[in-house]
Amino acid sequence: MATFAYKGVSSSGKATSGSVSADTARAARSKMRTQGIFLTELEETSEGSIPDAKTGSRRSRFDLSLLSFSRVPPMERSIATRQLSTLVMAGIPLVESLNALVDQIEHAKLASIFSNVRDRVNEGSSLADALGATGQFDNLYLSMIRAGEASGALGPVLARIADYLEDQLRLSSKVMSIMLYPAVMLTFSMVVVGVLVTMVLPQVTTLMSSMDQSMPPLTQAIIGFSDFLRGWWWALLVAAAASLLGLRAFRRTERGREAWDGFRLRLPVFGKLTRVLAVARLTRTLSTLLASGVGIVKALEIGRHVANNEVIAQAIDTARLNIIEGASLAAPLRASGEFPGMVTTMIEVGEQSGELEAMLGRISDTYDEQVENTITRLTALLEPMLILVMVGIVLVIILATLQPLLQLTSALG
Repeated sequence: MATFAYKGVSSSGKATSGSVSADTARAARSKMRTQGIFLTELEETSEGSIPDAKTGSRRSRFDLSLLSFSRVPPMERSIATRQLSTLVMAGIPLVESLNALVDQIEHAKLASIFSNVRDRVNEGSSLADALGATGQFDNLYLSMIRAGEASGALGPVLARIADYLEDQLRLSSKVMSIMLYPAVMLTFSMVVVGVLVTMVLPQVTTLMSSMDQSMPPLTQAIIGFSDFLRGWWWALLVAAAASLLGLRAFRRTERGREAWDGFRLRLPVFGKLTRVLAVARLTRTLSTLLASGVGIVKALEIGRHVANNEVIAQAIDTARLNIIEGASLAAPLRASGEFPGMVTTMIEVGEQSGELEAMLGRISDTYDEQVENTITRLTALLEPMLILVMVGIVLVIILATLQPLLQLTSALG
């Protein structure tokens, strides 16, 4: 086991140094990371170990990244942003912070990305331009970084970005965990139906035919439907694929996007959820951008993409144009009819009091909670509904299987 001398920054932002024993440099970095220390230097002080982390280990990680074509997980991006904010706020120069960050990142592709970013920054590029050149960061991320560099508050801005990414991950995780059980139940019911229709019913049909017995109407209907699926499954797949491709092509047009997103907003229950989710994302983004020093016009230009709905995006574009002409933000949003009254009222109060950023943050907190509660209630209703549907389908298949068996038993009797 080798001994490594290190220098780093604790999670509270204080500089720290010392030594750590580990088998490899990577194990040493992992050990210090579990203790909440972000390393800026790591040097082997004993013999018989692998090369220094600044040379051999980083080069091997970069070489591995050339073979990695996997997508960078959002969680890894969020953790890297949080680590970089901690290093920058500790007063470490940006190039050294990026150098330390590359050593901390375990994901090969993300390590390669930040290694390229470090090299570009070391050559004189700004952080925003270096990140933008990788093509891995969206407009929201880059705009906030650019605003942080211009205002001299890069560390706090990176912390706000990390908060934003963590909030989005938390919301997505809740949605996925809530929808997991209904999806499993639906998949299980389809498997049961498939086994009964493709394996059990054909045997019953063969037995009934060999004894010159007519099948009950329900069984005939199920068998006919099963034969149709087995005979024309390819036609159904072609029709489904053509429909999906046609719908996708229609949605790529401006008119198609507007029609589809308008339809989503008009759905009985899910339309309200779609609207609330769009408002929560929009207000969270605007609050984060304004807190980072981005102007309201630029913030709205970025926020329109976060809403992920063309109808709401058009309302945001109208509000942006009105602001350029000297109007307020609340009035055009209220006139569009696409935003709840509480949202426009709170925005108006925030504009009048000069606390628009804080008010937008309160709106996003409220609507994030409303999204979670709505999804929870929908799932609570969806679970028994799926169970009833599954039981109903299985019951029909079982009846279609038992009726000919009972008929056959009566005939034998």
